[in-house]
This record gives sequence, structure tokens and C-alpha cells, in this order.
Amino acid sequence: MSNSATDHATVPQTLWAVRGRHTGPAPAPEDLVRRTLRRHKESGDIDDFAEPPAAGDTGRRVFEARWRAGGAVTVRARLTLLPPQGRPQGQEWRLVAEAERPWDDAWPSPATLFWPDGGSADDGSWDHHPSVPGLRFRHVNPLPEDDKEMRRRLRDAAREAWCVHVVVHEAMTPDERGRLPLTALLPPGLRHRVIEHRATPQQFRGVNWALKDLGVEVPRGGAVLLPPDPAPKDYDGREHSVRNVFLDGSEPAELVAALRHFVALPRPLSPDAADALTDLRENWTLMTLQEQLERERRLVAMYADALEAMTKSRDLYKQAAEQALEALAAYRDVPPPALPQQRPDSRTPGTLHQLTRTFERLKLPVWGRRPTEPAGGEDAPSGAADDTGAPAGTAAPGDGKPS
Repeated sequence: MSNSATDHATVPQTLWAVRGRHTGPAPAPEDLVRRTLRRHKESGDIDDFAEPPAAGDTGRRVFEARWRAGGAVTVRARLTLLPPQGRPQGQEWRLVAEAERPWDDAWPSPATLFWPDGGSADDGSWDHHPSVPGLRFRHVNPLPEDDKEMRRRLRDAAREAWCVHVVVHEAMTPDERGRLPLTALLPPGLRHRVIEHRATPQQFRGVNWALKDLGVEVPRGGAVLLPPDPAPKDYDGREHSVRNVFLDGSEPAELVAALRHFVALPRPLSPDAADALTDLRENWTLMTLQEQLERERRLVAMYADALEAMTKSRDLYKQAAEQALEALAAYRDVPPPALPQQRPDSRTPGTLHQLTRTFERLKLPVWGRRPTEPAGGEDAPSGAADDTGAPAGTAAPGDGKPS
């Protein structure tokens, strides 16, 4: 699990969000939501509802509803039915509701204003967990007998950031009242945001072994809330552990206090929940006349600011263009500067002469070749040596002439 929620947006205190899966046939979810909203509008539970088109995605179905919680606080809610795909079978839905002030868990659950909660219309097909097969809201979810499967289920549940998961250990085998889900005893605002996992008395060691990786443990006969992933800064799992949970049909006061403390934490907001909240805020269509007037005023102010910015940009561009033209004209009026004349280097002739003399010294004689006699049969200069090496006019030794 991650250790920090620094890089994640946190859940606003004004937000109520949950997601689930409807396992009935394809057209049933849409019709069920429409009938439920229509019934609540007729009874006055909601002010109005609408079914706007889904922007850019024809496979989705969107429903909006607004009401006044506590008679004074406006709540805007948006339920989205995603296209059926993959496993588990069914159609995933996402519900986000935002109030004008922090959420009060005494207010009605938004889920019961879109989905039926009891009666003949409630076939129990809408309260399934979207990604962990077998888990359901409003029900007791027994943990698997196999320890490894139990560990896998709790790990997958801890990754779910839309709702709160609580693990309850039975100190002894409960009676008929104790086998009822504790979520039915929670305040309305918490009731459909909590999934209850139940461990039998014999599973005490196995469940704590499965919870070891999450850094928490459940007391014998108590309960513990699974930590979010990533956990908020300074998160302490001991504050969300309950020593005793009495399975006798009475209100679990300590568990309710732990749940209220948990949902008030700056918990991380998952990316898909953030997208759903942005969709609610930016694409909301169910507005009153006053809200439409305020929206048009905001649009007019936004357009005025954009027009002013464009005007300033145009003026700056015009001023820069004028300055560039003036600079170009001034440049054309100035004659080009004369290039400096290159003076011959006085050292060049002397240097060339010196190099010529150096090359002449490097001329080597051709070995084995006699010097050439003077042309025209001219006599050799007086005192010059002949080819014997003796002076001219002197007989060479051994030529038979007297010396």
C-alpha cells in the first residue's frame, strides 16, 4: 500500500459518493431509476429531476436530481449508468451528490432517491459491489473460509476508495438479531457508503493474518475499518478500531463514532470519483431561473475579460510592429560603413626572399656526374686542376715524361 496521500486530491466534506453494480437485465436499470425519481418528485422528496444527454458518450445514461436536505440545504446529485462491459455481469453505476455545506449523516441517503430501498420495487439487484464479486451493500458479507482467499478479498476491498469497508469479528455465534447487517443500524448518510465484512469466531487468527499487510487488526469481538490507499498523513489505525461490537440489534455507538471520524479525514479522492465530481459541477443542467441568470452573468464577465485581454494583446502587437517599421526605416537612411583598406605587410617580400634562399641551399649535387666543360673549347682558367687533380701544364706522375 502507498504511504502518503500528498499527490492525491482529497474528498471534499460536501461530497457524498458511492458506486455499485446493477445485475438485472440491460433496460431495467434505466426504467427503475426513472420510476424511483418520478415517485420521489410526486411525494415532494426531491424538487426536480432530469435526464440530460451524456456528453460525447452515447453509451452512458445520466440522471440528475436536486432536493433540499433538512429543508434548507440544496443538494445536487448525478447518477451515471455506464455501458455494460466485462465481468462481473451487470451495469456499473456511479452516484455523486454535493451539498452547499458539509454533509450531515442525518440527511437521507442519495442512493435511496435514485434506487428503491425496500418494497416490491426493490429486487436487490442494484446494491452489488462494482469490482469485488460477492460483496453487497445492505448485507452481511461473510469472509471466505480459505485464508488466502480472505486475504485477497480484503486487499482488493482496501483499494476501493468510493466506500468504507468495516471488518467485524463475532465473539460468539450470534442469534437471529445478531445475524442482521449492522449497516441497517447506521445513520442514513452512512448506510449506503459502508460494506460490512463478517468473520466467524473460528476465523479470528485467520482474519488478523489477512489484515497484517494492511497494518491493522480486529479485536476479538470488535471491528476495524480498512485504511484507505494511499493512507492520509498521520493516519492511525488504532483510532478506527472498536473493542466491542454487540450483535444484539442495538445501535453500535462506538462503530458509528469511528465511521464519522474516518469520513471526516482528508481521504484521497480516486481519479474516477474526481472525474464524476467534475462532470457534476461543469455539466449540470437542472438549474433554477436564478441559477441560470447567475450563470449567464458569469459567462458575460468571462467573455468581457477575454475580450479585454485580446484587445491588450492587439495593441501590444500593433505597437511592436510600429517600432519595428521605424527601426527598419532608420536603418535604411544610414549609409553603410566603409570597409577598412588592407595594407600590404611590409614583412612579406623579405620573408619570401628568405624562404627562396633557404630552398636554394637545399639543392643537392647529382652523384657520379662530371662537371660540364666550358662551351666553345675555351681554355680552363689558369691554375685550375684537370681531371687528375694536378695543376694545368704539369705532367702527371708516371706519364713517361721527364720531370
